Amino acid sequence: MKTQSFIAFATLSCTLFLAGFSAPPSTPPTKKINVKQNQALIKQGEYLVGIMGCNDCHSPKTMGPNGPQVVPDKVLSGYPAGRPLPALNPAAQKDWVLFNGDNTAAVGPWGVSFAANLTSDATGIGNWSEEQFKMALKQGKSKGLASNRMLLPPMPWTNYRTIKDEDVKAIFAYLKSTKPVANVVPAPMPPSH
Repeated sequence: MKTQSFIAFATLSCTLFLAGFSAPPSTPPTKKINVKQNQALIKQGEYLVGIMGCNDCHSPKTMGPNGPQVVPDKVLSGYPAGRPLPALNPAAQKDWVLFNGDNTAAVGPWGVSFAANLTSDATGIGNWSEEQFKMALKQGKSKGLASNRMLLPPMPWTNYRTIKDEDVKAIFAYLKSTKPVANVVPAPMPPSH
């Protein structure tokens, strides 16, 4: 009886021990931005996002009387999930860079890329750390992870290689303070030619 109990206990202990080593690493929790304490930082980030043209590609738009207008409840949420793409012309894809009607998708020699969700939702950058955001912006790594692919055109990450860390901090603070918009952006598509 003692031997069976010992074997059961040892088996359970080994299983739990090994499970701890085989479990996938968890993403470290990200700090919530305290809007009241970081008002100036968030305002600076909002200003930078505005002058850097982030809404040009990352915000869905509708056609208004003066041209495309950002959809207020979809600001910075990226290419809308489930929206079909128009038919692609492989010949144009070879020699041109084309955008869809609201600039949230682009097609070119690299294939089709979709503007990412930059909102504070988990489907956006809600679970990202500031270091991940910095790596994406300054080093062009998808999701800010060193092992991931490079960001695709038209994302102008090479323009931001020398951006100051305090500007990255401000942009990140602003984006983390945005209204979360659940939107899983499609994965890029390879070239069709």
